[in-house]
Amino acid sequence: MDAQRALLDELMGSARNLTEEERRGYKEVMWDDKEVCGFYMVRFCPHDLFVNTRSDLGPCPRIHDQKLKESFVKSPRHDAFVPKFEAELAQFCEKLVMDLDRRVRRGRERLSQEVEPAPPSPLSAEKAEQLSVLEEKIKNLLEQVEALGEAGKVDEAEALMRKVDLLNSEKTALTQQTQNDKVLMLAQEKKMALCEICGSFLVANDAAERVQSHVTGKQHVGYGMVRNFISEHKEAKEKEMAEERLAWEKEAGERRKQREEYERRKRSNSSEKDRYRDREQDRDRDRYRERNRDRDREQDRDRDRYRERNRDRERSRRGGRDEVRGMDWRSRNGRDGGRDRFRGRSRSRSPARHGHRRSSRSPVRS
Repeated sequence: MDAQRALLDELMGSARNLTEEERRGYKEVMWDDKEVCGFYMVRFCPHDLFVNTRSDLGPCPRIHDQKLKESFVKSPRHDAFVPKFEAELAQFCEKLVMDLDRRVRRGRERLSQEVEPAPPSPLSAEKAEQLSVLEEKIKNLLEQVEALGEAGKVDEAEALMRKVDLLNSEKTALTQQTQNDKVLMLAQEKKMALCEICGSFLVANDAAERVQSHVTGKQHVGYGMVRNFISEHKEAKEKEMAEERLAWEKEAGERRKQREEYERRKRSNSSEKDRYRDREQDRDRDRYRERNRDRDREQDRDRDRYRERNRDRERSRRGGRDEVRGMDWRSRNGRDGGRDRFRGRSRSRSPARHGHRRSSRSPVRS
């Protein structure tokens, strides 16, 4: 029925039996949904390994679908989800193995317990007769020891007691040998062994067919797959951690080399920086001195210009005063000369009238 249902799902879809109203609210299941078993997608589901065995885990509560598994394999996100699913499967398998190892330890404790002493078994006729003869001899010797003791023969009584001790030792050895034979026979009949893979009890030195049947059984094969997967996952994680550690060490080495190179360059460039700093200080000092000289020259120029302006201003003031004096002299001289001109002009106009004055003054002007 399951195979036919899977075939119909593949041909007609999982929603083949839904009505139109149910189809409206139907959502197709994808491989990355929570309802899908990630263990089945990546490796195997432990619930499928122990069906109808003493370690049966029951049916898996999540979906197992081969079509979803094929779509997961073809998905571009396959490589991103594989580590996640494998980590979850490894965690689940480790819990199974922890419970199994606990059962194995309890089984070892049961096998390591001492075999309880068997109840006394009935002796054989021959051993029973030997035991009765020894008991009769011991009884007779004890009676003789008692009689010798009453007679005061202590040495003879002690000699007989030593014989009694020897007979008791033989009696004890005979009884112990019988019990040891019984215990050995029981131990050989009930000797058991424990399977370290699945924790099952086996009969030691059992027939090869039964041993092979156990090795190929679901429980043994299932726990073998679980243990192998845990070992592979641990090796892969250790390898990944080792690669990460090597990459980190390589990166740390490169950073250390860069730091050492930087320190070396820093030390090698320190003297050059000092020389450069000295040169810069010398240049700054020269620039400062040159600026001071330029400032002094500029101040000298300003002082010269100021003096020149003062001299020009003084000359201009002096020239103004001379010009004013000249103008005053010319103005006064002009008034006198005009008077003289007017005076001569009046004389020229009336020579007859003023002839005696001109004649009388002419020798004086000449």
